[in-house]
Amino acid sequence: MRKLKNSELNRLSVKAFKEASKLPVVVVLDNIRSLNNIGSVFRTADAFLLEKIYLCGITARPPHRDIQKTALGATESVEWEHQEDTLSCVQNLKQQGYHCLAIEQAEASLMLNDFDRSKHNKIAVVFGNEVKGVQQSVIDTCDHCLEIPQLGTKHSLNISVSAGIVLWELFR
Repeated sequence: MRKLKNSELNRLSVKAFKEASKLPVVVVLDNIRSLNNIGSVFRTADAFLLEKIYLCGITARPPHRDIQKTALGATESVEWEHQEDTLSCVQNLKQQGYHCLAIEQAEASLMLNDFDRSKHNKIAVVFGNEVKGVQQSVIDTCDHCLEIPQLGTKHSLNISVSAGIVLWELFR
């Protein structure tokens, strides 16, 4: 077994990425503080050909070297938009026919492994602030809360890890 070189991976160019058919999933980042987390979400969105990222509230916007450190250029391929208010963003996405999912531990949350993506054409996933999580007003507006099953002593995952898990599950 031989490890492949980057030149052998047949990756899309930025132009080809922009023209490619996308997975009908958008990401909403609700007041994310860490620029490295933001960059990581961009990179994951690129990997799975997602439609768009909405950077809401205090979430930093490209170009920024600390976002680029983890995005590795994905801010050039993935479409993004800044919105001042997460709640308004989610309300607009619902009006556009997106099934909106807060990634949060909440009463009556649905475990990620029990979610049936095939029942929904367009999906928006909301990831919350590293300390406070998704705002309650946004949770109230979402169609469901998805929760990542966890069995250990800790009650949370880093947002970039959560995004990787959730977006992989929606992709596969």
